[in-house]
Amino acid sequence: MEEKVRQLGEVVAHLTRHDVFHIGPINVSSTVVNTWIVMAVMFVAIFLLTRRISEKPRGAQSFLEIFVEFIYSLIDDGMGKSGRKFLPIVGTLFVFIVFLNLSWFIPNFVPPTTDVMTTAGLAFTTIVIVQIMGIREQGLGHYLGNFAKPLPAMLPLNVIEEFVKPFSLAIRLFGNMFGEKMVATIFFILLPLLAPIPLMGLGILMGGIQAFIFTLLTVTYLATATHGH
Repeated sequence: MEEKVRQLGEVVAHLTRHDVFHIGPINVSSTVVNTWIVMAVMFVAIFLLTRRISEKPRGAQSFLEIFVEFIYSLIDDGMGKSGRKFLPIVGTLFVFIVFLNLSWFIPNFVPPTTDVMTTAGLAFTTIVIVQIMGIREQGLGHYLGNFAKPLPAMLPLNVIEEFVKPFSLAIRLFGNMFGEKMVATIFFILLPLLAPIPLMGLGILMGGIQAFIFTLLTVTYLATATHGH
């Protein structure tokens, strides 16, 4: 019992990032190292899945085509078929977040998305890309003019909304993944024999849902940026 109490007391410390090593004056945290590990696993998995692409889909290629159609459906619903050119952005974002979220299946591994710095980085990068795509599609003048629609009085609110978007994306993903990982860790400590199987299923479901929500919001933001407010 004392051992379980001690382990419960270390849950937050386990989930909190810490410095692993230094490169000159730069501190490399556990979150950065874990992200590198996830990226390496992702690259290997994608290489293995795509190394035998053929005109007639079979095996892993069939799964990949189903995934692409799924992403297309998200884009079509939000932007129409003309938005399919954004597949590399939307698809990459979804895959990367799924891998980050599901990395907790690696024993004693802390998913990078339980660190608000990771989710903030993802959110900030996403919103910057959205603004760039909006300017590229509409031109700078027309894009900026959309902030004064439908009424010029909406200009301040529309500008504030753009600054709020990355905070909303970051906190939503961080809060859900941190809470899920904390609850899962506590259950593993208290019920080591009963917890693993249902928690694994829940972890897959929640990890996929959070990646879906982040990606869906990105599609919505892209639609607004490229077609106007």
